Amino acid sequence: MDFSLDRIGEASQWVDLALPLGVRLVSALAIFVVGKWLAGLLVRLLQGAMRRGKIDETLTSFLGNVAYGVALAIVVISALGQLGVNTTSAAAVLGGAALAIGLSLQGQLSSLAAGVMIILFRPFKVGDVVEIGGILGTVDEIKIIHCILKTPDNQIVVVPNSSVTGNTITNFSALPTRRIDLTIGIGYGSDLLQAKRILDRLLAEEKRILAQPERSVQVKELADSSVNFAVRGWVNSGDWWATRCDLTERIKLAFDAEGIEIPFPQMTVHLPTPPTGA
Repeated sequence: MDFSLDRIGEASQWVDLALPLGVRLVSALAIFVVGKWLAGLLVRLLQGAMRRGKIDETLTSFLGNVAYGVALAIVVISALGQLGVNTTSAAAVLGGAALAIGLSLQGQLSSLAAGVMIILFRPFKVGDVVEIGGILGTVDEIKIIHCILKTPDNQIVVVPNSSVTGNTITNFSALPTRRIDLTIGIGYGSDLLQAKRILDRLLAEEKRILAQPERSVQVKELADSSVNFAVRGWVNSGDWWATRCDLTERIKLAFDAEGIEIPFPQMTVHLPTPPTGA
């Protein structure tokens, strides 16, 4: 009889110990499940608002994942606190781990932050012709860590976003029109007015050169070996390269046909006359 009472007493003690633990365990599980659901709901609402605001999909997805991770970390710490775990220590451990990861991925995080800036401020878009740090190419992809450029000779160049924001960006496609600037030199013995008439005619005949802003042919300078003209005309940005090349070719052919000299750099050397009787 005494043995049975002892067993009952021990069982009662175990129940007294297990019941609060079970309640805390159920509470922690409930906090985790409900918190995880609320975190997902928060992310869906955030991403929905960003999509309605026409925020870039890459940035929308990235910020949604970051928000979900932060919210889930808060939920886990809250659930651990319900189990009696020292949440201050848990937060310190998570903070230390985040710091260590951040230091080890410093370069990648720099590119990631730069990618967010590129997506937000849009210095260029896919399809634009740009020059970044001396690299000329068409923007093929914009990613959160890097951008991909396709060069004119069909090479793929991957540029880290930290390098993109750390260099001067020239966007040749940002504006609808672009000016062609040519410096054309003729010999000092050639007919200046005739050369100017030829250049004016060639600009007028080129259909891709726009009527406005007005095109111009002006004497730019009297250089060492040539009289230089500044030849200028505006075209649609997409026509710039082809028009420039075609116009240069036609100028050379027209000058050859009209006997207008295009000189190369030269120097006249005067030798002193030796003294008589030397």
